Amino acid sequence: MCCSKLRRFLLCGFGNGFPKQAWVKIGGLLGLALSASLTAGADDLAVIVNPQSGVEQLTKAEVVNLFLGRQKKLPSGATALTVDLAGPNAEKQQFYTRLVNKQLAEINSYWARLYFSGQGSPPRQAEAVEEVLDIIENNKGAIGYIERAKVDPRVKIVYILTD
Repeated sequence: MCCSKLRRFLLCGFGNGFPKQAWVKIGGLLGLALSASLTAGADDLAVIVNPQSGVEQLTKAEVVNLFLGRQKKLPSGATALTVDLAGPNAEKQQFYTRLVNKQLAEINSYWARLYFSGQGSPPRQAEAVEEVLDIIENNKGAIGYIERAKVDPRVKIVYILTD
């Protein structure tokens, strides 16, 4: 008797005739929402510094000014060594799109103008994420970016760039 009531509840709903198809749709939507929340932040980019830099947190404006060469020092007073991923790649494109809403061609043009006019030099180029981590670990004033999921204890997150 108990099993038949449970079966009827599961198939028919709360006794109000709630159809099985509606429960299937609700379950599917809940599953979709759960998977979306689990993957949220998976492609966030973390702006990272050396833990000994004296920087706890940065604003978006400070990150923009550092990576566009307008600010030469970290808020702690240490000389900034900005580290960029070399060449065109998805992470680098995401970074500049999220930070200043510019394509890599526009960023390269910006740096070419500054460099050839003697007004600045582009960030140091790193071939891979592991190289970014190594440079930041070994330079007190270094600042770079990587996918948030790839951050390890050698560095400290000071800003997160999301979609």
